[in-house]
Amino acid sequence: MEQNTTAQQWCWCVIVFFIFLGEHKHIFNMPFMVGRAPIRRTKEYLEKGRLVFKDMVKVVTINYNTKGNAHEGARDFVFWYLPQIMYKNPDVQIIGLKNMTPTPFIRTWLDSGAEVLMDIDSKNKDEILSHLTRILGKSEKTLEEEAIQKEKKDNPANFGRGCDRHCICEIPGQVPCPGVVQLPKSMRGKFNNFGLNKS
Repeated sequence: MEQNTTAQQWCWCVIVFFIFLGEHKHIFNMPFMVGRAPIRRTKEYLEKGRLVFKDMVKVVTINYNTKGNAHEGARDFVFWYLPQIMYKNPDVQIIGLKNMTPTPFIRTWLDSGAEVLMDIDSKNKDEILSHLTRILGKSEKTLEEEAIQKEKKDNPANFGRGCDRHCICEIPGQVPCPGVVQLPKSMRGKFNNFGLNKS
């Protein structure tokens, strides 16, 4: 009889816990996974952005309204693609201006002082992204070349095949190669480990 009541108590405890969990599930969630489409705040999503602006682009403003069918593509573009663009272009100032214009548009300022004005009225988010990529974005070939250059960047700490130095011993202040200059006995393991350092 006692075992049966203990099982019932455990059963009630589990039921109460799941009810508590259902009512207070926000306690157990990660803070950045709250709100509309929290996937936008994950690093994996941000790194998948396709638009990397050319070096000449300095400021981008996106003008749109929060209501209206003509502005729906601009709103979706800002909601889905703007976080990726901001992540991929940390040196570009990007500003969103809401409810200041009858038609949506994107204005870009270049380092030469010139402006590029792009009409995005009644376009969907993918059309806007492809248009921006075609006009102001770097091509795939350019991005691949920059990735290769970033890997080949001359760094004095790099050594080995294909670098300026073949061995780290060529860098001033490092221990010379043991093949050229014999290491002191105190730095050699067999002398320390086997007690041969006494002589």
